[in-house]
Amino acid sequence: MQLQMLKAKIHRASVTHAELHYEGSCAIDGRLLDISGIREYEQIHVYNINNGARFITYAIRAEEGSGIISVNGAAAHHASPGDLVIICAYAQLSEAELEKFKPTLVYVDRQNHLTHTNHSIAKQAA
Repeated sequence: MQLQMLKAKIHRASVTHAELHYEGSCAIDGRLLDISGIREYEQIHVYNINNGARFITYAIRAEEGSGIISVNGAAAHHASPGDLVIICAYAQLSEAELEKFKPTLVYVDRQNHLTHTNHSIAKQAA
């Protein structure tokens, strides 16, 4: 059996651009792509914390260290500069692969600079 699991996420990134007439996708600071393990042209899911919009697109590389998170093309209707988003990538894993698998969780500040990484989310308490 194959299970679809969270591979990586960039948590609470700030949208820097929303370019309706740019050729599709979501441009992400290349350093954040490298740290998260999200590949250029990989399918990503974007969850907008500000307005609840959820959409699927693909990642493209922005300049390393630029802090750019640019939502482009039709997806630009779902995000505005300043919005906070969670960017996720998923992978299909077998039961055997799950034994050793941990997702890569990347946390950033308001300028989209790395604050820390983790491989698990703390348990939610009541």
